[in-house]
Amino acid sequence: MAATANLLVHRGEPGREKSVSRYEIPYSPGQSVLDGLRYVRAHIDPTLSIRYSCINANSCKECMIVIDGKVDYACTVRLEPRDMVLEPLPNKAHLRDLVTEIAPPDERLATAVKNRNS
Repeated sequence: MAATANLLVHRGEPGREKSVSRYEIPYSPGQSVLDGLRYVRAHIDPTLSIRYSCINANSCKECMIVIDGKVDYACTVRLEPRDMVLEPLPNKAHLRDLVTEIAPPDERLATAVKNRNS
C-alpha cells in the first residue's frame, strides 16, 4: 500500500461559516507541504485558495501559513505521511482559505492608487 499524507485544511472566507477539508494525497519523501497543496489544486480541488510565488524572489514569503500550530513556509516544511493541520495566518486579514493579506497597508494603498491612475 502506498503511503499517503492527509492535509486538514481550514477553509472559508470572512462573513461565511468556516470548515475543514481533508485531502488524502500520495506521499513521497522530500515533498514540501506546498507540493501537497499544489497537488490538491491540480488533482482534487481547484477551488482551494493558496498563495505562493516561488518563481519570483521578490515575492517570497507568500506561502507562509500555520502548519500544525506553528507559523512556517509551506515550501520549506516537509510533507509527512500523517495528518497535518493547515491554517491561515492568525494576525492578518483573512481573505479566503489559506490566503491572508500580506502587503502592509501603505503598500496596498499605493498599489490601488497607482492602478487607478494608470
